[in-house]
Formats: sequence, C-alpha cells, structure tokens
Amino acid sequence: MMQPEYDIVVFGATSFVGQILTRYLLEQYGTGGTLRWAIAGRNESKLEATRADLGNAAADLPVVVADAGNESSLRAMVQRTRVVVSTVGPYALYGEPLVRVCAQEGTDYCDLTGEVQWIRQMIARYEDDARASGAHIVHCCGFDSIPSDMGVHFLQQQAMAQFGSACPTVKMRVRAAKGEFSGGTVASLMNVAKEAASDPALRKELANPFSLCPYGFKSSRRQPNVKSAEFDPDFGAWTAPFVMAAINTRIVHRSNAIQDAVYGQEFAYDEAMLTGKGLKGRLQGMAMAAGIGGFLAASAIAPTRWALETFIVPKPGEGPSRQSQESGFYDLRFVGHASDGRVIRTKVTGDRDPGYGSTGKMLGEAAMCLAFDAGEDRPGGFWTPSSYLGQKLIDRLQDNAGLRFEVLENR
Repeated sequence: MMQPEYDIVVFGATSFVGQILTRYLLEQYGTGGTLRWAIAGRNESKLEATRADLGNAAADLPVVVADAGNESSLRAMVQRTRVVVSTVGPYALYGEPLVRVCAQEGTDYCDLTGEVQWIRQMIARYEDDARASGAHIVHCCGFDSIPSDMGVHFLQQQAMAQFGSACPTVKMRVRAAKGEFSGGTVASLMNVAKEAASDPALRKELANPFSLCPYGFKSSRRQPNVKSAEFDPDFGAWTAPFVMAAINTRIVHRSNAIQDAVYGQEFAYDEAMLTGKGLKGRLQGMAMAAGIGGFLAASAIAPTRWALETFIVPKPGEGPSRQSQESGFYDLRFVGHASDGRVIRTKVTGDRDPGYGSTGKMLGEAAMCLAFDAGEDRPGGFWTPSSYLGQKLIDRLQDNAGLRFEVLENR
C-alpha cells in the first residue's frame, strides 16, 4: 500500500482554534522534518494568509483546499494523509461529511467536538464503515474531554496498581480555572439547547449518562448529577453544576463500556465545580447554578437566543489574545473510592486557558499520538482518547503540552 503524502492534515486551519493548533504544531515539530503535515480549508487565500502570519518558518507548509460541504474534495484530502484533525464546528452543522469519508477511506480522525447528540449519530451511522476500513475516529480531544477522560484513566491506573482493582466511584471537581469559552464551544452548546427544545427524544437521550455507550450497556446504579448548589463532603466545600459535565461524563462512561467495563459494570462518575466553604460558597454555588440554567433556557428560545448571539456571547472564530491564553490555567481534582473504603486523590492541571491555548495543544498531541504512537493492531471504530491513546497520550501531554497528572493521596 502506498504511503500517504502527509502524516497529519489540519482541517479548518483558519479558524481561531485552528490557528492556535497550527502554530503549536509549527513551534513544536516544525516543517520538513519527521512530521509531514499540511493545513487545509475551503478558502485558499485565507489559508495562505494564515501561513504568512506564521512567519518564515512556515514558508514551505503545504496548503490543501477542501470544503466541508463538498464530499469529493474531502475524499481527495483524506486520501493524502494518515490523520485528519478537524476544528470545523459546530460539528452537528458541518462535521458529518468529513467523518463519513474518513470512516470509509480508512483515515484516522480526531476533533474537539462536545456535541453528544452528533457523536451518537456518527457512531450509529459510520462505525461499521470505520471497522471495515480500519479508521480510528476519536472525538472530544480538547478540554472536553481529554482532562476528564485521561484524568479518570490515570486515577484508575494508580488505583489498580495500589489497590489491585479499579475504583467503582470517581468524581471530578474543578478546583480553579481561568479562561474563556471559545465562540465555537458556545455555538455548539446553544445549538444543542435549540435542538433539544423541540425534540423530546433528544432531551431523553441527553439525560441518559450512557448515551454514547454501545447499545444495551447500562448500570443499575443511579448516576450522580450535580444540578444545583450541593455540599461535597469529600472536599468539604460547596459545588455547582459544571457545564462540560454533560459531554465529559458520557465520554468517560463510553471509555469504560468499550473496554469491557474495566472500571466496573456499576461504575459511577460525576463532575462539578467547587465554589467554596460556608455560606459564601453556598451562595456562589446557587448563583452559578442559576446562571447556567438561565443561559441554557435562553438558548432554547428564539428571541433570547438571538439576543445572546448578537450582544453577549463570542462568535465562532473569535477569542482572546495570545497573552490572555498564556495567562490562563485549570486545576481539576479527582477522588476515587475503592470497594473496601480506601481512597485515592489525583489532580490534572493545564498551563493555558482551557478553551483555547490548552485545547490547541491537547488536540495537536492527540493527532500526533494517532499518527505515530497508537497501535495499528487495534481495530477500526469510534474510540475515546483514553481507550485508544492511553498512557502514550498522557506521556505526550506531560512532555509537550503543559499538562500534569499527579497523585495527591492514596489510603
């Protein structure tokens, strides 16, 4: 079989996150070396402008023209590369043709979607194609859901080494974070709220924590779900809902399910944000819960959704300055309870803002891991970051992308 021309093609390189990703790959891996890569999108002049903005180091970076709505151009693009990494969202609006051709052509694929309903549709429609062609499709390779999915994977690896078995109960709490939601993430959230408002079946699916698991996989154990201000005795603090939990928990459960319930058939997992101790923490939790609920409610109604899109939320393609990205961070804490009562605590930290700087680096390393590290003996299909990339991705994230995975306590 003839070797593809490229190892990685960045599709959507002119988008805001696409530009961050492209700069990261250039600074980390250069051009003309071990990594053979190209940038791609529908507008050749914008691609050339993006390349020019990167300076002389990018002068020989190849440009590939392909349109998300033109399947023949997408097919020609994926046939030239081993991996496609896509930043073109909302994926529910623009992402399906590329997933389809990758699944059919045997080209590995990763993205940064957080759209549960779309991922479920892609699995249902194209997993048979991916299995037949050998394509490995890995969604959710940004802040949603690499820190959560890889964080649980890391904790469970430590638990199995220390306790001899996985923890049947794990929770993640956002201890601290600084950054902004990307315009693309906000657009995706609002699109989900819009679709759910008019589709009872979708609302039911979005309420199912096992919605991304293979058909028939479920647990009799009720899954915790922080919907309002709640006190968490594990942290001695109040919590509020975490808006990314809706996708992260589904990815973690899929990781467990497609690995033959490696965390246990009755595994429970939830996420929330820590808001502090005492009355102040409780009030902060109540305010955050009300704010999230109000945003989702407003996103579901046409007039208020228009007002949000017009006057308040960032537009897709907009984002903070590079200085703001570099001043951001996040600190996620995990606690696992073993069946015999023992406890393990771990943390995952990132050195950039979650939605932009860190997401760009995580996405880049996921693509590199797909291209160079992942086992080709693993069958094609729809995977998750931890189930397919595992420890090799953790190593890359720690070596190159500013993430740290640490054990705080096990007893």
